[in-house]
Amino acid sequence: MPATIIQANDTPFKTVPIDPVTLEVIENALRNARIEMDATLVRTAMSPGIREQGDAFPLIADAQGRMIVGQFGSYIGPFLEGFDGTVEDGDMIFLSDPYSVGGAISHCNDWLVLLPVYKDGRLVAYTSMFGHQSDIGGKVPGSMPIDATNIFQEGVRIPPVKIWKKGEYNEDLIKLVMHQTRTPAWCKADLNALIASCRVAARRVIEMCERFGDDVYASATDLLLERNYRAMKQLIETAVSEEKVSFEDYICDDGMGYGPYKIKCTMWRENGRVVLDFDGTDPQSQASINFLLNENMMKMFFGIYMIMVFDPQILFNDGYYPLVDVRIPEGSLLKPRFPAALSGRTHALGRLFDVLGGLLGQKTPEFLCAAGFSSSPHLFYSGTDERGEWFQLFQIGFGGIPGRPFGDGPDGHSLWPNFTNVPNEFLERYFPLVIERYETVADSGGAGFFRGGNGIDMVYRFERPGMIAIHDDRWFVPPWGVNGGEPGARARKVLVKADGTEKVVGNKLEDFPVEAGDRLHFITWGGGGWGDPLTRDPALLAKELKQGLVTVAGARRYGVVLVDGAVDEAATEALRGELRAKRGNDIPTFNYGPDIATLRANCMAETGLPAPRQPQWEPTLITAE
Repeated sequence: MPATIIQANDTPFKTVPIDPVTLEVIENALRNARIEMDATLVRTAMSPGIREQGDAFPLIADAQGRMIVGQFGSYIGPFLEGFDGTVEDGDMIFLSDPYSVGGAISHCNDWLVLLPVYKDGRLVAYTSMFGHQSDIGGKVPGSMPIDATNIFQEGVRIPPVKIWKKGEYNEDLIKLVMHQTRTPAWCKADLNALIASCRVAARRVIEMCERFGDDVYASATDLLLERNYRAMKQLIETAVSEEKVSFEDYICDDGMGYGPYKIKCTMWRENGRVVLDFDGTDPQSQASINFLLNENMMKMFFGIYMIMVFDPQILFNDGYYPLVDVRIPEGSLLKPRFPAALSGRTHALGRLFDVLGGLLGQKTPEFLCAAGFSSSPHLFYSGTDERGEWFQLFQIGFGGIPGRPFGDGPDGHSLWPNFTNVPNEFLERYFPLVIERYETVADSGGAGFFRGGNGIDMVYRFERPGMIAIHDDRWFVPPWGVNGGEPGARARKVLVKADGTEKVVGNKLEDFPVEAGDRLHFITWGGGGWGDPLTRDPALLAKELKQGLVTVAGARRYGVVLVDGAVDEAATEALRGELRAKRGNDIPTFNYGPDIATLRANCMAETGLPAPRQPQWEPTLITAE
């Protein structure tokens, strides 16, 4: 049964006229409150994943639970629908179980805090923050076992409970939860940081209500939602056709030897709404690469992509949700049945942005981006230091961002724009390792008029024996290019033992032992290229040669001949003519590289790893909702 909202004052808000200046002030105050939430978090959290990389996501919602500012969209609606309890002044909700909120958070490492904001006995807003915890127990350090076969192997699962109840702190609950983790100091500090961030935003909302009046604040948020609805309605009408278009992409493997796994989506406009139908997506995996995709989260992904591509000035919120219909088959990779494992869902999450790009760009290729928002590489390293104390590293790596209609893809950047790298000095200070190299991989970005971003080669030298785990993708199926652009290079991981022997290791790896002196080359993928590479400015290639972004051999993919760092114009003209004649005039919109069968046949020779085996499923695993 749904939650019961308790209010001492249940007087409904009045709709009042708002002048443009007041609306602008409230909008920017909300935007600043979100920024203040982030600032509070990073100044009080302890784990590198949150403090250094910013793996946490804020939310400020109205009294109905609709997101006004944030990033992942509101999960408050699904929470209220499934929470069999009351919501009262002085309460704060704490949860981490994805199945308890319909996938509103997507794995148990994400701890979520939700604060209902009351003023004069009336609910006026919600503030919330969730962040990735470095460890929540389970079978492996980091609590993200790629080989998990059910969610019970992934650590503590927290259903929606009250961490604060009518103003009283539930200390016994926190003791119980912290008893499950290998890093209780980090987790407790991070949880307190989440709480503090929510309280900061709640104070700012109350201040706005006191300054302008409750009714003005509520009316202003309604107007912001309505404005977003109108803007998105116009974008949908101009960018989404009534004719169905489909696109599919693949997760390379599940870490247990099977793959690739297909994600398919069909999109069309119907009665003024956009429909995103994932019929044709593969069934759920027996491993942990499943992604319990909440429909509202997918609506937000769609909106973010639309706004960033077509009109980046729009401040996105939940106002356009009625315009998006998301359909996900039960039992599929994107809606697995309980108790399917979920901890490795990052690859499917990242791949959705590539799929959205492929869908939205088919009718408007001038706005089409290549592939590259493909994963969020993770490295785990744990053991005991020279004092016998436990250490545990969780770090998110970066790959190549795709070539885009307006420029080259950034080199070695995050899937999420707000993420930053952990400084190498921090890593070397707090963990027994040395970063020997952190550099771009020349030529790894797909060739194009706008080059795909290069991946990076980050070389870790381990100073203590321990165990590592790797979670990455795009090692088997390359990131595709568009409008004549070429695919980006694939990811690769190489372990160089202390005695100099080399071994290619998997991009999904668990409980792998390393010794002191071993070095790991953590090489990430490059983004796909955009546009005809034979039209790229040769002088730019000469500049990028000096910067270490391309090589002399790599420049020839663009038909550019470089001699002693300078462009040989006559040889370049001849080579470009030869390449144009060889390929012909038919430039494909998408360049996927070799098909799956060819990738399988050449896998060992090209990657040093055996090809993943074709997954097998029961024919009745997926059902219509």
